[in-house]
Amino acid sequence: MPVSHQLWDSLLQLHVSTEGWVDYIGIREDSARLNSYLQTLSRHHPNQKNWSEPDQIAYWINAYNAFTVYLVVQHYPVGSIKDIRRGIPFVNSVWDLKFIEIEDRTYNLNNIEHGILRKDFDEPRIHFAINCASVSCPKLLNRAYTAGMLNEQLNQAAKSFLTDTTRNRISSQKMELSKIFSWFKGDFVKKGAPLTDFINRHITEPVPPQTPIVFLEYNWSLNDQPSE
Repeated sequence: MPVSHQLWDSLLQLHVSTEGWVDYIGIREDSARLNSYLQTLSRHHPNQKNWSEPDQIAYWINAYNAFTVYLVVQHYPVGSIKDIRRGIPFVNSVWDLKFIEIEDRTYNLNNIEHGILRKDFDEPRIHFAINCASVSCPKLLNRAYTAGMLNEQLNQAAKSFLTDTTRNRISSQKMELSKIFSWFKGDFVKKGAPLTDFINRHITEPVPPQTPIVFLEYNWSLNDQPSE
């Protein structure tokens, strides 16, 4: 049966700001609760028989985000998640580290993002919900994703990301977009439709299909809570 994400929800509310900055020191001090939540995830692998599609998507989004936070906490302080390699040979990046144990299976973050969320679900809005612990990523929502609120949460995540001028700057003259729209263009463009079709569904002032597009540089610095 689907699991409760209440523990993760409470951690996010306590240690993540509304702007998406993460208090990794605070989470490290709260590691008992984080570990308890990760153990819950590890004991319950989603399946299509007993889990609805929204339950599955919410689970995998929360798992991606929680295990990413765990990985950063294990290596904190670190300037960027890309600096985490653990010195393992033949591992190309942090996203290839096999450290996520769920029942009898072992995953890395790429497996969850590309092998499950992108492969099994036709849901491009997941790109605005999973957080890679970097400044240019869509912000980490300070609430857990849940099946009952999933559509509303994904819509809000998309709108929040597209209207955040530190990540996208959109006008009818030019669109300066996150590289997420370049890396995963095929997820957003369906049946030859222009990218603006997807974008216009989540902004209040639609832009014409022929609007020029440039892609912004991606800032991989850690999304660490700024010191006061």
